[in-house]
Amino acid sequence: MDSDLQRYLDDLVTAARGVLGADLVGAYAAGSVGLGAYQAGRSDVDVALVSAGPLTRVAKRALVARLRHEALPCPARGLELVVYRRAVAASGTPEPGFEVELNTGATMPFRCTLDPADRPAADGRFWYGLDRSILHQSGLPLLGPPAGEAFADPAPADLRRLLIEALSWWLALPTPPDDRPAPGAEDAVLGACRSLVRHRDGVWLAKVAAGQRLVDAGDAPEVVRPAVAARHGGPPPTGGQARAFQRRVRDEIAG
Repeated sequence: MDSDLQRYLDDLVTAARGVLGADLVGAYAAGSVGLGAYQAGRSDVDVALVSAGPLTRVAKRALVARLRHEALPCPARGLELVVYRRAVAASGTPEPGFEVELNTGATMPFRCTLDPADRPAADGRFWYGLDRSILHQSGLPLLGPPAGEAFADPAPADLRRLLIEALSWWLALPTPPDDRPAPGAEDAVLGACRSLVRHRDGVWLAKVAAGQRLVDAGDAPEVVRPAVAARHGGPPPTGGQARAFQRRVRDEIAG
């Protein structure tokens, strides 16, 4: 792991423990770090904290104040942090169920949500169950028991619904004209690849690795190759290609 990132994660756990004390029972690197695909300068830092029980409003605000970028500078684009109660993490619920959600960084829009009810429905409520599924498989423990013990996978029917909701949410976003290369379209394609691999093979992979698996299997649409190449400086797919592939993946998952 990158030394700056390791130092930051160590400092984050120390700062969180300074606020929560013995109530902090777990800390896990998720996302690209957990999946072994972190790219300095491109990736976010995803972290999940686990508390013994519910947090008071005072504790939530103190944790945000201590971990936001202005107090603890993040070496990446930004930190995406979520805090869960131990019972919620281990429940397999598809609901958001978080205590705190914090997005903060030098080039990341600030977000602080202290109650799932305050999360705008238009921003998507599927993220958390999917993230906990990835944590169950590949979370990197920074504190506490193995991630597979701390986090439960959603039931298959719930996971399938969350994948469909995620693809529908992405498809509803405004996109550039269909026939023009669209910056960011590669992430839309590769995110759909990851969902498809999880649906077919039951395993979470990093986005590029998921795209490459489909290419190697010989059944990937042509749009997947340029999406993988775009991560290495090539032109991105067009908006129309990305949306067509996302619809195809959503249809397959929906059966």
